[in-house]
Amino acid sequence: MAQAVPNPPNDKKRVKVYELRNNDWFDRGTGFCTAAFIFNEVSRQEEPRVLVQSEDQPDRMLLETRICKEDGFQKQQDTLIVWTEPTNGVDMALSFQESEGCAAIWKFVNNIQQQLLAIGGPDDALSDDIAIDPFNSPISLPVPALGSLPDIETQMRGLHNTQPGREALTKYVITEDYIQKLIPLVEMAEDMEDLASLHRLCNIMKTMILLNDTAIIELAVTDDLVLGVVGALEYDPDFPSHKANHRQWLGKEGRYKEVVRIDDEGIRKKIHATYRLQYLKDVVLARILDDPTFSVLNSLIFFNQVDIVQHLQTNPAFLKELFGIFGPQETDQERRKEAVLFIQQCCAIAKNLQQPARQQLYNNFLVHGLLSVINFALRHADVGVRVGATDVLVSMIDHDPQMIRQTIFRQINEKQTPLTDSLIDLLLVEADLGVKAQIADAIKVLLDPGSQNGPLDGLTRANGDLAARSRAQPDPQQAEFVKDFYDDSAKKLFKPLVDLKDRDHMDFSVHQVSLFIYLIEILCFFVRQHTHHSKYFVLSEKLGQRIAQLLSSPEKYLKLTALKFFRNLIGLQDEFYNQQMTQGKLFEPILNLVIETMPRDNLLNSACLEFFDFIKRENIKNIISHLVENYRDKLKEITYVDIFSNFIIRYDQTQGFAPSMETSFLDTEEDTPKRPETGRGNRWESGIKDLDAQEEEYFNTSDDEDDIPGKAESSRASVNGASPLSKPLVDYPSDEENENMETDLSAGILEGADENTPPTSATKDAEKSLLLPSTLLSSPPEKVSEKRRREEEDDDEMTKLSQPKRRNSSSSVGSNTGSVLRRKKSFTNTSHTTGGSGGKANKIAISLSPAIKSGGESPGSGDSGS
Repeated sequence: MAQAVPNPPNDKKRVKVYELRNNDWFDRGTGFCTAAFIFNEVSRQEEPRVLVQSEDQPDRMLLETRICKEDGFQKQQDTLIVWTEPTNGVDMALSFQESEGCAAIWKFVNNIQQQLLAIGGPDDALSDDIAIDPFNSPISLPVPALGSLPDIETQMRGLHNTQPGREALTKYVITEDYIQKLIPLVEMAEDMEDLASLHRLCNIMKTMILLNDTAIIELAVTDDLVLGVVGALEYDPDFPSHKANHRQWLGKEGRYKEVVRIDDEGIRKKIHATYRLQYLKDVVLARILDDPTFSVLNSLIFFNQVDIVQHLQTNPAFLKELFGIFGPQETDQERRKEAVLFIQQCCAIAKNLQQPARQQLYNNFLVHGLLSVINFALRHADVGVRVGATDVLVSMIDHDPQMIRQTIFRQINEKQTPLTDSLIDLLLVEADLGVKAQIADAIKVLLDPGSQNGPLDGLTRANGDLAARSRAQPDPQQAEFVKDFYDDSAKKLFKPLVDLKDRDHMDFSVHQVSLFIYLIEILCFFVRQHTHHSKYFVLSEKLGQRIAQLLSSPEKYLKLTALKFFRNLIGLQDEFYNQQMTQGKLFEPILNLVIETMPRDNLLNSACLEFFDFIKRENIKNIISHLVENYRDKLKEITYVDIFSNFIIRYDQTQGFAPSMETSFLDTEEDTPKRPETGRGNRWESGIKDLDAQEEEYFNTSDDEDDIPGKAESSRASVNGASPLSKPLVDYPSDEENENMETDLSAGILEGADENTPPTSATKDAEKSLLLPSTLLSSPPEKVSEKRRREEEDDDEMTKLSQPKRRNSSSSVGSNTGSVLRRKKSFTNTSHTTGGSGGKANKIAISLSPAIKSGGESPGSGDSGS
């Protein structure tokens, strides 16, 4: 076989390898192609193969395919070779950089295939691949004429049923110029009004196109033949009483508009061919297309588009003239409009390209001033131009939002109007809902502070974990951009909401309702993403009160959107927003909405119930207290669900969730696991800071509650914020419980104490030394025998105190504090009994320092007798 074909090309040809996946061409890489005979160790003979060696990694082979008869190698245009791998049925393509390289490889492949077809026997060393071709002899079809059309149709259908017949028919149609001979018959049959012949011509054209041969399809859309081909396809026998008007549509020259003259004749032909191929695929053949024909048409369109876009973006003179249309010297507004639509079409084509080619196109457009074009188009009176501008912008943002942000930063530095301001202006006045939705999405993506932070930020947005977000390193440039946005642009964006302040009625037009919905959606996004900036902005502009006004609107979907905003605030579990809602009495309109929709079980009512059910599930106490204290009567009216009666029961049982010192420590540990992760770190930290002053005040007050009732009552009132006359919130445990707690605590300080030694004194002072700075606290003097005994046992006892399990976390402090506080009164009585002096009592302060281990150097033991 080696002697029967010319020598294979020796030099390597630069080429891209494509693979068809899910009707889309996937770029496998760039490399160097060779075609040669490779010795097969198994079959012990040479086999013709096409090889592509990777350009980036010379050791890796991008492609190695054997040339055999079933492959069906085909050459398309001047730089493409396509085929189907016989082993797995995958469509492959080689796109050559130069037409000469494609011609050299194709010459070798074509000669090999012709030899394999001519042999008619096995195409390689495998004997079971022998196929008997019944079409070895050339086929012959009747000469095209109106009288022979029935025979032509019958023979073509017979050949079309077998693969060898399809191949023989394809070869015959191309070599005999059969399409060119059939086209004149269309006009003749129309003149004679021969409908039967026109129906047969339509079937014959369908059969030839469905052969799935690229050469036939490319021939059918050429300038000379396309009108004849679609003319025959206008007379579909399945719809005998209807005639299509494909020729009228494709024959209009006005549909092709050159905003800037394209000088390359080959590119212009590809543009025309691509348009006709799309029309064939989407209109003419849409009803009868099978998967192979659909793939062939998509492949032809895709490779044409690649060539067109590559030519345009690598032509600096063309780009300069295109974007120069938007300069001050151009006065033709119609030409500017066409230029915007042309750029939109280029970006739409770029969506189907591989990422590097798409990136190159966008970069070239931005360098030549694409954003100024978008600014112009967004303000255009024609809605089609505005749609085109938003389509271009969204395409680029989807591709790379950071690229657009960098351009906006440059605009700000150059004191130009930033793109975000143009988007805001358009959002406020745009009537087209589709454009409005795209603009709202664009604003959210551009102002997303964390989308450039990589995988961590994706985790942040998915879980709403503010702690993770705070650990992410924000882009300082983006942070400055967000700050500038809130200083100026945000007020303009949300002005329609702010203007609701003095409005009495809530009747809006469709345009206003849609605007409010998009503004609230954007504000919800800002509240989640811009934690600090949004808090001040929502508070200063009173946006919560303004959105609450919308709850009285007659439009249910506007009410739902307003409710969604408040549900977002509650879901954050941020104390700032909770206080803002309670102080502004923003729960009242939501409660009124429940009562208003109470008889009906609809979406609005269910959303309101879910809102209050979330408060119940998460046990947000300050909100429950606010609801019961201010709206108890309204809550009692709602009896068909138990959410609101549960609020009242909880409030009454706990006497309004008064924030006593005891319950604050117990509730902290008890409730913390129930709270979601969102904002949990911030609320926990702020809670501890709020309690620091109260803790210090509590522990610095005198324990002589029985002797000095006035001081004790005033101290308790200042700490708990409750009336001094109110009864205790928590019942003190019984003696049996005290004994159990003493047993639990005896692992540390209490193990060696006798009955005369106050058991909770050491524990309580130890708690103080952990939580507070050491201070001189007064205590009754101890007996000498008791002091000596304690000094002897200090080593053992303090060694146990230093164990990690006793004081290893703040939670242990919190859990033990409750028992310490409950034993406060009993310890006070004991200290008075043992102290016995009438003057101001002195207290013992035990410091957990290494000095204790010395046995007599403790400040408490040294000064107790003085």
